[in-house]
Amino acid sequence: MKAVRLIEIGKPLADQNIPSPTIGDQDVLVRVKAAGICHSDVHYRAGKSPVGTLPQTLGHEVAGIIEAVGDGVDPRRIGQNVCLHYLLTCGACQYCRRGREQFCESGEMIGKHCDGGYAEYIAIPNRNAVALPDGVSIEQAAVLMCSTATSFHALRKARLQAGETVAVFGAGGLGMSAIQLAKVMGASSVFAVDINPHKLAEAEKFGATPISAANSDPVAALLDATHGNGIDVALEVIGLALTMQQAVQCLGVFGRATLAGISEAPFQVDSYPELLGKEAEVIGCSDHLLDEIPILLEFLSQGRIDLSHVITETVGLDAGPINQALDALEQFKGTVRTVIKP
Repeated sequence: MKAVRLIEIGKPLADQNIPSPTIGDQDVLVRVKAAGICHSDVHYRAGKSPVGTLPQTLGHEVAGIIEAVGDGVDPRRIGQNVCLHYLLTCGACQYCRRGREQFCESGEMIGKHCDGGYAEYIAIPNRNAVALPDGVSIEQAAVLMCSTATSFHALRKARLQAGETVAVFGAGGLGMSAIQLAKVMGASSVFAVDINPHKLAEAEKFGATPISAANSDPVAALLDATHGNGIDVALEVIGLALTMQQAVQCLGVFGRATLAGISEAPFQVDSYPELLGKEAEVIGCSDHLLDEIPILLEFLSQGRIDLSHVITETVGLDAGPINQALDALEQFKGTVRTVIKP
């Protein structure tokens, strides 16, 4: 089968022909119909976040059709449209038992530690293949697997309550989902902070108040917009030290800044005025949980969130355009979400 793979860290991905994956008794074989290109893939290609053994097939936002099942899987699953939870976990360690499977002691992530969805086929445990409700597109389901699910987990980690204000730093794939989810979860006002006017315009369509950071101080703008009270929940999904710092600085009393972006650089916090004096919090967010995905699929099927506008470009399973999309994301010039359609 054809796959687009990371051969060497710091080098472009390459087309390869490799054997189709085999499946075990509790696995399913999925023909990939859509795979999102995530900013995390940029970090894997660049070596900012370590991957497993090379060569490696990237791609962790994956959806498709079940074409074969293992002997221990109900054969009626064949033909189902599914999206794939990207964390492969044991289900038995201390973290899995406590509902924190993203820290599974033997866990792996598709597209990072083992082969992912930049390919024609992928094998995955049956429990990781979540059936799509009627009417949910495979392309939107793929995007939901990381950008939407991680945003949802981050907002839950922030303990967002109805009536609170939210600022989303970064109006890309994660940010656009976060804006919609914050509205669904009852936020009174949602602000989108970005330097890209096109992304800000798109965010405004979903009910966010745009805050341009291109030529002004977004912290001052957010404080002004909240009459000096500050923000209740700030979500940083860009992965820059500057925007992480701004997410903390814009908080009000009891505010919570949740950081989901990956950065190599530390950021500074002025502990008393920015945290202690407000009893504010900084919260780390890592991945999401399998049991959050059905909730999001229900939101999607009910029309409470719309990911059709998040998908701004589609490309084929070819290394050339995939590398171009990764290059653009690396320079923070990418579209909201590019989806591969093999």
